[in-house]
Amino acid sequence: MNLTKYRGKKILILGLGREGAVSLRFFLENCPDAEIGIADKAERDQFSAEIKDLITGNPDIKVISGKDHLASLDDYDIVIKTPGIPIHIPEIEQAFANGKITSQTEIFIDQCPGTIIGVTGTKGKSTTSSIIYEILKAAGKKVDLVGNIGTPMLSFLKNADKDSFFVCELSAHQLYDLKKSPHISVLLNMYPEHLDYYKDFKEYIRAKANIAIHQSEDDYLIYNSGNLEVNAIAMESAAKKIAFNEYEWQYSGKTALIGGFNLENAKIGAIIARLMGVGDGVINQAIADFKPLDNRLELVGNFNGVDCYNDSLSTIQESAVAAITGLGRRVQTLVAGGFDRHQPFEKLAVAILGSDIKTLLLFPTTGRRIWDEVEKQAHSLDRMERFGELKPYFVETMEEAAKLALAGTEKGKICLLSAASASFGNFRDYADRGDCFKKCLAAEAGNLSLKEKNNG
Repeated sequence: MNLTKYRGKKILILGLGREGAVSLRFFLENCPDAEIGIADKAERDQFSAEIKDLITGNPDIKVISGKDHLASLDDYDIVIKTPGIPIHIPEIEQAFANGKITSQTEIFIDQCPGTIIGVTGTKGKSTTSSIIYEILKAAGKKVDLVGNIGTPMLSFLKNADKDSFFVCELSAHQLYDLKKSPHISVLLNMYPEHLDYYKDFKEYIRAKANIAIHQSEDDYLIYNSGNLEVNAIAMESAAKKIAFNEYEWQYSGKTALIGGFNLENAKIGAIIARLMGVGDGVINQAIADFKPLDNRLELVGNFNGVDCYNDSLSTIQESAVAAITGLGRRVQTLVAGGFDRHQPFEKLAVAILGSDIKTLLLFPTTGRRIWDEVEKQAHSLDRMERFGELKPYFVETMEEAAKLALAGTEKGKICLLSAASASFGNFRDYADRGDCFKKCLAAEAGNLSLKEKNNG
């Protein structure tokens, strides 16, 4: 590592979650002559035990907490911002304009001596990253899964060498203002998302574009030429380009992956592994062994004869449409709706009308918008007879949804949670929503079994 530009500087770690804690520890260990400060909107007594221990062991750290935590940005040479902190706060915008802000992602890409494989897209990046990682691991490579899905990146720099491979899942927030792109970049798709964070879809696209536009002719870009926004970004990259949707590769073995989109993700893993010299035998075995990730078309179980799938990570309509299409005609009940990020639902409404779904369990606040869009599309497509077959229920709790799901879904059919909306409001995050779905289904199935036993 060459950390000369950080030594002797005034460095502020902004945001003290998991990534912020790793950044703080990294600079305490590697730049002992730097003047380090930390800032977070939480009050000092709310800091994690890890942060409190680091403060205790390093009394020279300046701590800025609470409502005025952004007031001292001008006092520092370098600000290492956690991705979750909004970019459109006046103090943050000014710090960007002054060239003060960097990120853990930028530092890692700049300092890493190994091969970085960066993966982004609105949807599919976790599964794709995990497949790439599992194939390279099966091939005996020295590989780690880091970034948005794994351990924060700076944890790995100390032991990294030229033979190291890092599969980095990268969110738009991590890519924002990035000035260097990975050696191998994967750009899956681009749909309106996080419009509560960015000014508009265009700004979101420009953030994602940083995974590719700084590449050189010695780099590789694996991209989706069928997505208009992705294709436009690819044209800006100087890298060698491979359009994965046009690439000739067919997997014919057994797999737990559901849907054509997941087989496309597996194809990306195969493309990259082949670039690394991995044989098809190893690739195919790794795909056969791959287990789908939690909250991503995850088969929760069979409850009272109903197959229940948890696709809680579905926060946009495109992912919900893919789930409905992937599972096919057995989907009879759809659990959808959640926090409103002002995204469209036209595609979802059309997919619902074209499916065999009968029951819609709709959470606030987008649940009402989804139902209104289904009615609108039914009128537009002359599908009012099909619209009349749908039964909407506007639910407030997952307990209520689970009860209605098992009561309203026939045996042999599927109940699918694929919300097409963010989880905030009713749940902490998508994982909490998925966990609640599992627990409430299990509890309701137990209640039904007990009633049947008592009635018997």
